[in-house]
Amino acid sequence: MADIRKEPPPGMVEKRGGALWLTHALMIAGVLVIFFPIWLAFVASTHTQPEIAQAPMPVLPGSHLIENYKRALFSGVNVPVATMLLNSLVMALGIALGKIAISLLSAFAIVYFRFPGRKFFFWMIFLTLMLPVEVRIVPTYQVVAGFGLLNSYSGLILPLIASATATFLFRQFFLTVPDELAEAARVDGARPMRFFVDILLPMSRTNIAALFVILFIYGWNQYLWPLLITTKPEMNTIVMGLKQMFPSGDDIADWPVIMATSILAMIPPVIVVISMQKLFIRGLVDSEK
Repeated sequence: MADIRKEPPPGMVEKRGGALWLTHALMIAGVLVIFFPIWLAFVASTHTQPEIAQAPMPVLPGSHLIENYKRALFSGVNVPVATMLLNSLVMALGIALGKIAISLLSAFAIVYFRFPGRKFFFWMIFLTLMLPVEVRIVPTYQVVAGFGLLNSYSGLILPLIASATATFLFRQFFLTVPDELAEAARVDGARPMRFFVDILLPMSRTNIAALFVILFIYGWNQYLWPLLITTKPEMNTIVMGLKQMFPSGDDIADWPVIMATSILAMIPPVIVVISMQKLFIRGLVDSEK
């Protein structure tokens, strides 16, 4: 039998290779543009204040890395950076895990249980997307203060753990799960929570991972709410601490410590993204659940 496969037209491989090189060049240029300020912050965190102030600014790391990072972690300005990092970590983990847990259970109830007003309650949850924290921050503060949760991890986390977006995403995913799975579990005598734990949770693994990354960064970057309900320096988060390190008036900024704190503040979100990148990408683009 004759080979009917057609040879590619002359020059197609070269054109494809040229386009590939151009794509990679643009990608590398974009990475360099984004990474260069981070590199300068790292370099500044390894020098002394006079070395940073001189022109031109150094672009290679100095010899004071351990000294500056030790000062940032255990000295800081109002409170050691290690304490603020711990506060931010607890807050980010609490918000991410709380949002996912509540959203999973609420979506499970909306999809698999029949009760009066089921759709009404779902759309009421969905409408809260129009009410960000800044809009309801005064009544939320009054409730938190009334329960005595100021300057506490509970006050930092609980008002922010409800998520209409996550509830909507999990609801849409649960609607794609075949009804035969629920019927088979019912025939086998599985209770609703057994079906939820043994079947729905493993199937939702990639969605949970993708939302965890997004919600962890959301909780880590919170500034307004922690600023409002914390008055004790030991409850400050790392974002608040960075803002407080900048001088006011004629004060001189301790730039090596500020830059070291900025680098330390970036490390936990970067670790979360890198460690969960495969599940994160699959949770966003994978259609085979």
